[in-house]
Amino acid sequence: MPSYSYTAKSLQGEEVSGEKTAKSERDLAGLLRQDGFVLITANEMGRPKKISLFEAVKNSIPFLGKVSLTEKMMFAKNLQVMVKAGIALPRGLQILSTQSKNSQFKKALETIGEDISKGRNFSEALGRYPRIFSELFQSMVAVGETSGTLEDVLRVLTKQMERDHELKSKIKGAMTYPIVIICAMIAVGIVMMVTVVPKLSETFIELKVELPPSTKIVIGLGNFLAQFWYLVPIIVLVLFFLIRFILSLKMGKKATDGLFLRMPAIGPLIKKTNAAYTARTLASLISAGVPIVRALEVVAKTLNNFYFREAIIQVAEKVSRGSELSTALKPYQNIYPSLVVQMIEVGEETGQSAEILEKLADFYEAEVSDATKNISSIVEPALMIIIGVVVAFFAVSMIQPMYSMMDSI
Repeated sequence: MPSYSYTAKSLQGEEVSGEKTAKSERDLAGLLRQDGFVLITANEMGRPKKISLFEAVKNSIPFLGKVSLTEKMMFAKNLQVMVKAGIALPRGLQILSTQSKNSQFKKALETIGEDISKGRNFSEALGRYPRIFSELFQSMVAVGETSGTLEDVLRVLTKQMERDHELKSKIKGAMTYPIVIICAMIAVGIVMMVTVVPKLSETFIELKVELPPSTKIVIGLGNFLAQFWYLVPIIVLVLFFLIRFILSLKMGKKATDGLFLRMPAIGPLIKKTNAAYTARTLASLISAGVPIVRALEVVAKTLNNFYFREAIIQVAEKVSRGSELSTALKPYQNIYPSLVVQMIEVGEETGQSAEILEKLADFYEAEVSDATKNISSIVEPALMIIIGVVVAFFAVSMIQPMYSMMDSI
């Protein structure tokens, strides 16, 4: 017999929600009616939600329908000001929805405002949109509602998102230059393959020159691109979705994240970034009053790297069994620097864990900032070597048959 999560209303207008087992939605409505309630919504638990083809495509492509971190940051900041001014949440959400240029975010804020007007908690209403509002956002808002410190929680959330935005901007800025150079190199290579190589190939065939293996590879690739150029976008899309599929698998994600952690310049940057993000998020949750085990569970869900996420999940289990956070973190000093463990231990001894974690986050954010400045000086020579090797391979492949022609004359 299926179980349903439901919302219902009494004749007096009181709204309730819960879970109940019933043969069907109609049977569920009958059971609730016997208790004096009218069924409003019902969802069968364990059954995947039906989505349209557009929604399936939108969910598979990350940038479609995405609400930017900047927009969520401004939302939290403006809502905090409104709460401080005494404006009711539904009214504040309505005002902010009219200001939003993102249609998805606008609709979400309108629905959340309506849910709150019907008596639902703010954190529960946010839970309907997990792709927009993270579990960190929901957990902190729930604490703010319970303790009556929603204004303070929104201020902490705003600061958290500002720091996240600053950190991500620095990393993206450092990666922009090498990505642009690589894309330009690939574009130039494709143009050369399509325009130059086929003409040289015709010349070699006419003169019946014996071609070395490297030349055959270049000519074969050039002829393929010249004849089937329209397949290039399809191949790129297939590779894109294939990579996304591999990364969605546990083994694929584990292998990829492990590879990045072992890279000379990238590995230390990933460790510092995750250390900063863990410390900042944990500090925000602890200062908001979230219990340490729950805070660690939320932090684990916000980390993208497989090894850091698994480490925090295991740390949360040890802490739930009575271990101290610093003790639970010691076995993972291969990914979390020893300074993190030492500073957390100091915070536990002095009772100032949130303050220590904030200082730790500031330190590693500064380290990431310095590291991103040095990336260009490391990446630039590496890129020049790669470009030089590619150009040399192409030049030798094309020039070697020409020398053979000269020798035969």
